[in-house]
Formats: sequence, structure tokens, C-alpha cells
Amino acid sequence: MSPTIPPPASSPPLPSVLHSTGHIPAPDRFGHWRELLSGTHAPMDLRSDHSDDFRARQRVISLGDVTVWPAAFPSVVFRRPQKLIRQSDPESYHLTLMLRGGGVAEWRDRTLLSSPGTFHTSDSSRPVEIRSFAERDRILMIGVEVPKAVLPLPRRLADRSVGLPIADDRGAGDLLALLLRRLVRNLPEYRLTDGPRLGRVVADLTATALAQVLENDKALPQHTRRVTTTLRIRAFIEQNLGDPALSPAAVAAAHHISASYLHRLFRYEGVTVGALIRRRRLERARDDLGDPRRAGEPIQAIAARWSLSASEFSRGFRAAHGMTPGEYRRATLRAGSGG
Repeated sequence: MSPTIPPPASSPPLPSVLHSTGHIPAPDRFGHWRELLSGTHAPMDLRSDHSDDFRARQRVISLGDVTVWPAAFPSVVFRRPQKLIRQSDPESYHLTLMLRGGGVAEWRDRTLLSSPGTFHTSDSSRPVEIRSFAERDRILMIGVEVPKAVLPLPRRLADRSVGLPIADDRGAGDLLALLLRRLVRNLPEYRLTDGPRLGRVVADLTATALAQVLENDKALPQHTRRVTTTLRIRAFIEQNLGDPALSPAAVAAAHHISASYLHRLFRYEGVTVGALIRRRRLERARDDLGDPRRAGEPIQAIAARWSLSASEFSRGFRAAHGMTPGEYRRATLRAGSGG
């Protein structure tokens, strides 16, 4: 899935701030972390068996109204009682993608076990206690904050979804998890101008994931359903680029939609499905050409891996890059070796 194509590197980078307790005296680290979370999420009470030397880090990534924050920290108990909610409420929904470790979240009417494979959701306006536990001394997670005002889902439905488990390998949960992982892993590739669009995509996928857990997709606005369907199709294309049978007709059939509706969807993307498939195949082949581990692999084999004939690959590559695949490989590998 490719939610956005980064513009030239001359554009400023996507705003992000890295916070760490490593440079702070050990007795002050836990208090610093509590203040940090109160600013990036909402005021809360924290307890931890590691409060005497709390080693944690968090990167806050700004996507317009939406915030994403990957973090690593020891076991901790989060409490947001009604007293703190009355003092300050950012009116936001929070999703946690667990990468390592887990936890138990308790509301007045439900309990949720969170672990890798399941998103955990919460609401800044609702009292909650979350007891987290680390694996190999650290919890690894990616948090998402979406203001209630920008979530494209009726408030009454979003409220009902809080505390329900959302799988991160199916439906919109899968797409959201994929996007978050790629955003964090490839953060330097994204620029300031990508932020608002990425924020809207995250909000759309969050709304869709919440609606799906309630089995109420019809409550989503048409725009959100279109965006989610398009992202699902992009992910399908990405996963099947090596299949010679991949075509617009095959994509439409796999998603149980007509070819005409598929083409209407991608009219908003500014590219036809056939052109997208060809472009991504060429880009994946280009990546292989520049990979030193594949330096001895015949160019024809690389083209075949991505279902490109030798002549199609040569023509398409020269049109895109102004040189032959062989010339590109030699130049890229030479530059990589410092020659």
C-alpha cells in the first residue's frame, strides 16, 4: 500500500520530535515521562515497578490534526480517573498498535486484553485503567491520537466501539497497521506536505476499523468508504505484483466490484490501475537492480520476478529513468561502493 508519494527532498521533513529519558537523572525519569504522556495523550496517573530508573523513548509525529507516536517503555499502569478528565479532556480517540508486550484495559462496563495482533482503543473522555506488561524488558507500541471532531464516524458509534478488540491483520485494522509501520520505518522519506493527507488517511482508516468492529460500515461517509476501498486495492496490488495474471479485471474480480467502478475509484488517484501495476513493477525491479545482494542476478530474471518481459522492462525503464537497466545497475552499485 502506498498512501502517498513523497515529493522532492527539498520540501521540509515531516514534523516529529524524539523524547527520551536517557539523558535525565535516574530519579527524575519517571516524573518526566508522566508529564510527557500528559502532553501527548491526556493527563493521567502512572505507576511502575521501574519508577526508580524509568528508561523510555517516544517520537511524536504530527500529521495535521492527527498524531502518531511510536514508543518503548517498561511495564507501567496508566489510570485516567474522572477527576483528571474533568480537569482536562482533549476529546480524542486513542488506538494502540502493540508490537511487543501487552496489557489489560478496564472500563466500567468492559475489559480488553491487548497483545500483538490486536489494537487497543480508548477514549480520553472515559475513565480507564490500563495495566501493561513488558516482554524482554520493554513494551513496543505505536499510538494514534485522532480528535473526535475529525473522525468521520458518528460519535455515538465511535463511543460504542471503544474497548472492543480490533484485529491488526484483517480489514481496515490490517491497512491501518501496515500504514503505521511503514510511516514509522520510512519516516525520513515523508515531507511536511505529506502530513495533512496522511492524517486524513489515518482518520479514515481508524473510522473504518471502528465501524467494522461494530459491523456497521454503512455509517461511514462515502468518501471514507472510497478511501478505504482504494487503499485495500493498493495493498492487494502490492502483494500480487509478481503474479503474471494481475490485471485490472483480476483486481476488480478479487474485490467483487465491476471494472467500471474500479476505474472510477482510481480516477481520484490520478492514475489508471493498469498504469499503477506497471509503475510499481518497474519500481520493484529498480529496487532489485540497486540491491548489492542481487548484483550477480541476470537482469532478465529480475524482470521476470515482477512479471515483466525483457523488452517491456527495457522500454519502460529507459522511459522512466533515461537509461537502460544495465546502466542503472552499474551506476547505482558503483555509487554504493564509493567508486
